[in-house]
Amino acid sequence: MTDIALVTGGTRGIGAAIARSLKSEGREVAAIYHGDDDAAAEFRHNTGIPVFKWDVADETACRQGVALVEKQLGPVSVLVNNAGIARDGLFHKMSWDQWRAVLATNLDSMFTMTRAIIEGMRERRFGRIINISSINGQKGQVGQVNYSAAKAGVIGFTKALAQENASRNITVNAVCPGYIDTDMVAAVKEEVRDGIIASIPVGRLGEPDEIAQAVSYLASPKAAFCTGSVLTINGGQYIANG
Repeated sequence: MTDIALVTGGTRGIGAAIARSLKSEGREVAAIYHGDDDAAAEFRHNTGIPVFKWDVADETACRQGVALVEKQLGPVSVLVNNAGIARDGLFHKMSWDQWRAVLATNLDSMFTMTRAIIEGMRERRFGRIINISSINGQKGQVGQVNYSAAKAGVIGFTKALAQENASRNITVNAVCPGYIDTDMVAAVKEEVRDGIIASIPVGRLGEPDEIAQAVSYLASPKAAFCTGSVLTINGGQYIANG
């Protein structure tokens, strides 16, 4: 039976690269998005990967969306929780709406999406869950208290869920990208971008495909003994202790 992979935030940037990589290995892939209909349509046209639209912060939408994906494609065996947003600002000026929006999309989605698939994985005694965290969930970042808190929570979520499900042949791992050459990074001011690159020992931004290849490994049979791990991919910008 063909593996079915579901990638949230899967039509742009890192998520799109992940979806393409998983498809190239023979999986059926569903890409989930929420905001940009034009980008999703272009992605579907260029890749042939079906796209589904819902808000990963909405528990009911996630349950219904996963049910639709599984009805059309089959049981999900690989889940990549990649969807994320930023609403930056210094904490003493941060609004409740900025805080809640980021926590809802970046951290609540770990519950809403994973809860919708975990029972099926446990019944089938197989699953691969890969959660996309961030360098800033490991080291923190000025102006990103909300984002850093959410991405740090992703790491804790990953480690605990891995322990709960290891006996069911379900692995749960996290990937922490550094600064990657995506639209989000391209949107920052040129001088800020130059400063970011100057702080990266390898002297460049990462490529989305470099993150995608790591996710493909964690989704593969070769990574069956790897669970509860946090894979740091940041060009040496931050050396994590584990």
